[in-house]
Amino acid sequence: MYELLYQYFKEKTNIDRDRFNEFSDYFKPSQTSNKEFLLRIGKVCKFNYFVNKGCLRIFSLNEAGDEMTRYFTFEGKFGTALSSFIEQKPSFEFIQSVEKSDILMISRKDFYMLVDAFPEVNIIYRDILEMAYVTSQKRIYGLQGHTALERLKWLIAYQPKILSKLSNKVIASYLGVTPYTLSRLKSQL
Repeated sequence: MYELLYQYFKEKTNIDRDRFNEFSDYFKPSQTSNKEFLLRIGKVCKFNYFVNKGCLRIFSLNEAGDEMTRYFTFEGKFGTALSSFIEQKPSFEFIQSVEKSDILMISRKDFYMLVDAFPEVNIIYRDILEMAYVTSQKRIYGLQGHTALERLKWLIAYQPKILSKLSNKVIASYLGVTPYTLSRLKSQL
């Protein structure tokens, strides 16, 4: 249950198994059902999630009530509503499992305690923050001002796993198009 998390830490920090075992029990295993909400808008995010199997989606709603997906967390990655997790203020995002998923969850309190106590966890946290920033910038500048077809091509180039694992409705919410438009665009490829 901790093997994928260990591999993640080892790749990023070169940690050995004994050192990893000193803190791995703080990550609590859990299973989600299909489309289960782990966080709802207006609630404070208290956990950071590591996906062992499955996928989590982080999204919000616009004024018309349409879903706008910001991020997908696939196997071997961390995901959370970072602003709410850091500031401990009500979230403007949902976290929902896209499918039945096996996750490891760690409370904010325990996570920050580990960040202070273990340099390896501090490195992981810095990596999470850096990758969140880089991903946001790529998404903003990779999609801004582009046609829907160009956005789809960008998605295929930079996040091909999304197309094979997720529904057209969810992908369309990520690209900012309707599911009908997405189907039409796919036929043009």
